Amino acid sequence: MARYTGADCRLCRREKVKLFLKGSKCEGPKCPIEIRPYPPGEHGRGRSKDSEYLLQLREKQKTRRVYGILEKQFRGYYAEANRKTGKTGENLLQILETRLDNVVYRAGYAMSRDMARQLVRHGHFLVNGSKIDIPSYRVSVNDIIEVREKSHDMTPFLIAQANAGSRPIPAWLEVISSQLKILVHSLPLRANIDTQVQEQLIVELYSK
Repeated sequence: MARYTGADCRLCRREKVKLFLKGSKCEGPKCPIEIRPYPPGEHGRGRSKDSEYLLQLREKQKTRRVYGILEKQFRGYYAEANRKTGKTGENLLQILETRLDNVVYRAGYAMSRDMARQLVRHGHFLVNGSKIDIPSYRVSVNDIIEVREKSHDMTPFLIAQANAGSRPIPAWLEVISSQLKILVHSLPLRANIDTQVQEQLIVELYSK
């Protein structure tokens, strides 16, 4: 499966904002964007004013990178969101939020979406009793996601239980830390999604 293999911190610098791709490193003083808050490259500090198109492109790239998705899949998500009733931008964010790797991250079982993706790929999660190892799997209302019993003693999940309550949990999810379970009570509304993106710019970009 194709995926980005370059330096995550370079992506944050390119977008001029923390994308929180490296977990705890993003919170500390060694975060590269704190040291060099400008785009990478020889001309990173001397770039001219952004055009309307460039602002739209950067917003799309930022969103894609936050969720760890490549261009072809992102376009597919946009096409699906556009076919649904309601606002296309909000539909797109709802699709991204209901990916299994994002749900695992939101529940506090991984320090980053990259880590959540790896945990899912290694088969540590069950959805409604069935093992799911596809990070892009989409959860539905009333789904029950749980850590496989034989994985309960793994370090990431022990840490997650010890740190239960330290990270805000979205209103549409319920986390039962003692049982390493996640309950999906509803699909996320825009008000429940704290990802700092302007989805309307993405819609304008793809509508051209």
